[in-house]
Amino acid sequence: MMANVFFNVLIFPGFLFIVVFGMAAEYVDRKFCAKLQNRIGPPWYQPFADLVKLVAKEDIIPEEADAGIFKLMPVMAVTASITAFLYIPLWQTQALFSFYGDLIVVIYLLTIPTLALFLGGWYSRGVFSRIGATRTMTQFFAYEIPLFLAILAPAMLADSWSLSEITVFYSRHLWLLLLNSAGFAIALVALLGKLERVPFDIPEAETEIVAGTLTEYSGRLLAFFRIAIDIELVVGSSLLAAVFLPFGLNLGFTLGFVLYLVKVLFIVALISLLRTIFARLRIDQMINFCWKYVAPVAFLQLIVDLVVKGIIKQ
Repeated sequence: MMANVFFNVLIFPGFLFIVVFGMAAEYVDRKFCAKLQNRIGPPWYQPFADLVKLVAKEDIIPEEADAGIFKLMPVMAVTASITAFLYIPLWQTQALFSFYGDLIVVIYLLTIPTLALFLGGWYSRGVFSRIGATRTMTQFFAYEIPLFLAILAPAMLADSWSLSEITVFYSRHLWLLLLNSAGFAIALVALLGKLERVPFDIPEAETEIVAGTLTEYSGRLLAFFRIAIDIELVVGSSLLAAVFLPFGLNLGFTLGFVLYLVKVLFIVALISLLRTIFARLRIDQMINFCWKYVAPVAFLQLIVDLVVKGIIKQ
């Protein structure tokens, strides 16, 4: 029993799987984006080569940086992202670990990489790092509420705070997924903000502030942050797939696993499409967009689901 737990956490579908799949998702994202821009794009091994290159380099810690926090934050980002993944149903209706309220825990865990980026950049003490850290936290308050509301609405309709129970509910009532179409769009936009992808790559605007939050990071520490970003891409896409696309979860392991990969890569492709057709926004434009348009639509989605829930119960 204990051996199975260690295998699930460390190998599949835990640490090793999510790291490999995260790098594969990064490759799909970069390759598809390149094709949309009429470029060749990177070879299939590029994410792995980048990781090896960073691991082989020296870790340089700025003299004025808080060394403890500077080194701890990349590890926290990776750990939180992997932990969140273990509570999400993937190719079946039951997650590896599940309990009532795990939806809130997953959303909470997905905020930790953002906070780690902020603290890592702020305690780097560099000018560009602090500017990027400030933008990261400012942006966080713009997209986090719409993301929470977008995922809260399907949970309210399913009358559960468990991701596994929500998945079971919608796998039995697929027609209700149409009601959450606006929520899916909102969650996708919010995920772009969480991943800091164009048009919300304001904290890492290379033409303005070098690499923003990550300017002072190098070597293995930077590799950990890059891994965390890749993992967060897969975890966020898996969360959206479990809540908004929970079909085909009773097909057995092989077909269910293949369908899971297709759904996640479909969401990754949508992210690539959006970051290709839009240009970077200013931080004030991003905040106005989220609070004037994204948040109200997410709140409207919540109202619609509550009304439908009342009608179904009558």
